Amino acid sequence: MFSWSSKKQGNVAQSTAKAEYVAAAGAANQAIWLKRILTDMGEIQQGPVEIFCDSKSAIAIAKNPVHHSRTKHIAIKYHFLREVEASGEIKLNFCRSEDQIADIFTKALPRDKFQFLRMMLGVSKKHIKEEY
Repeated sequence: MFSWSSKKQGNVAQSTAKAEYVAAAGAANQAIWLKRILTDMGEIQQGPVEIFCDSKSAIAIAKNPVHHSRTKHIAIKYHFLREVEASGEIKLNFCRSEDQIADIFTKALPRDKFQFLRMMLGVSKKHIKEEY
């Protein structure tokens, strides 16, 4: 299952790490919300929700509880990500940019990349006889 939303980012990121960190915090917020809804419907998930991020810097910020001079400009509300990562509700995993399956939903892709990501999702192309 996945949840998708698109909106203009509400703040200006001073670095790509901050932009990725803010995006990961939003994804964590959505993931926890969806997990709670599913729990209310009787679908209980064991273990943390895995969130894949293509920024090692953003993952390091989330896993490091010490505020560095590089992260002091990030609004407190986004450090929610640190709390849920530390509590085990979510788990941030690194995923190379080339392997981001969500790109199929968010970017215009060359045919080869589109077909590769479609295959990774488990979607197959079906031909109807009358098409030929």
